[in-house]
Amino acid sequence: MMTTKHMLLASALLGSFPVAFAQDKEMKELLQASGCMSCHAIDEKVVGPAFQAIAAKYKGQADAVDTLTQSVRNGSRGKWGRTPMPPHSSLSGDDLKKLTTWVLAQKP
Repeated sequence: MMTTKHMLLASALLGSFPVAFAQDKEMKELLQASGCMSCHAIDEKVVGPAFQAIAAKYKGQADAVDTLTQSVRNGSRGKWGRTPMPPHSSLSGDDLKKLTTWVLAQKP
């Protein structure tokens, strides 16, 4: 028999799946629309570094979101080898922050 505690836990867990799925779907769409997936993948180098490698490089840095946001907005050179990252200045500040926060949250 399910207790109130079990029912609350089940409700909370089931209730979080649609939110997590919606956020995941929104992020995938944003990654595709912004062109990120043309040069990056989650766990392997493509043209640019893997998102997991980026997260590892910036791990523990207090200004990581701001630093990475500037690199995405303005482009960068020499941080990951000879291939430059082009600027993505057309992305809104909100989208840039969502993208960089998500990238920095990736774990190997």
